[in-house]
Amino acid sequence: MTDSIMSKAATMEIPINSNGDTGTLPEDDSLEQAAKLQWSLDEKDLQQVMVSGPNLNETSIVSGGYGGTAEGIIPTSSIKGSNMHHSSSNSSMMSEETTRGVAVEKLETMKKWGLNTYKCTKQMISERFGRGSRTVDLELEAQIEVLRDTKRKYENVLRLARALTNHFYNMVQTQHALGDTFADLSQKSPELRDEFGYNAETQKLLCKNGETLLGAINFFVSSINTLVNKTMEDTLMTIKMYENARLEFDAYRSDLEELSLGPRDAVAMARIDAAQQQYQIQKDKYERLRSDVTIKLKFLEENKVKVMHKQLLLFHNAISAYFAGNQQQLEQTLKQFNIKLRPPGADKPSWLEEQ
Repeated sequence: MTDSIMSKAATMEIPINSNGDTGTLPEDDSLEQAAKLQWSLDEKDLQQVMVSGPNLNETSIVSGGYGGTAEGIIPTSSIKGSNMHHSSSNSSMMSEETTRGVAVEKLETMKKWGLNTYKCTKQMISERFGRGSRTVDLELEAQIEVLRDTKRKYENVLRLARALTNHFYNMVQTQHALGDTFADLSQKSPELRDEFGYNAETQKLLCKNGETLLGAINFFVSSINTLVNKTMEDTLMTIKMYENARLEFDAYRSDLEELSLGPRDAVAMARIDAAQQQYQIQKDKYERLRSDVTIKLKFLEENKVKVMHKQLLLFHNAISAYFAGNQQQLEQTLKQFNIKLRPPGADKPSWLEEQ
């Protein structure tokens, strides 16, 4: 259509007047209209190309030369998708390998734990029924038994001291209430004012000395509690680890002895070598813990003597001064052991709550 219009415009006659000017025609400006028509058509074609043109994601790469077959065209979207699929597959494979490695490690740990538990249980049953031998350190075993007996006796001392603290605290509270009652009656009974007043003062003095003695007894109880439930308990925990190491050592020793009595082929020799390594590991662990127990028992004995010497002296001096009615000596005893009492106006909880 455009070609026909252009050809028509090209063959159209242009009349010229006598002055050499172009004349007016019924169809004037035909060339200008044809040019405008051509420009509008080109603009529409360009817009159509831009709107309906190929997407960048759908751009094709031609592997062959110009005019090649369609078999050489590779969509770029397929390349992008294959790369994403390849990277996701690699990450999934890595996560699967990590998960598999963790599972294998846990399985190996459970296997070792089960084997060790079986050997120790077998050794313990053999010892209980008298069919197996056990490693014994007579001197160390005697020291451990003395410690356990000492702990039981000190726990009894702690229990009795707490009972004394509780009963004495109740007595002090009773004396305090009785002193307040006497003081109130001395104000309301003029004929017995002096008698009630003397007794009120006596009860208040006993209450004050009783609170001082309670401070000393409470310090004694706290120190004994630390010695029994922390220092001795820590040593007993180490002893427990030592006894477990001794059982494991005897279990692997018995296993090595049984394998040594068997055949001597290649498989058996490999098992003997593995058992020998485990035996050496358990032996080193056992000897290390035995040394730790020996050292802790020595330091515990020294600490026990030092602590109990101080606490028994405190307990004796405080009790003696209180029942002798020597208030100055009782206060001096607390200063000697750096014991600070709560202020009189403070809200004092029960001594059992402070333990």
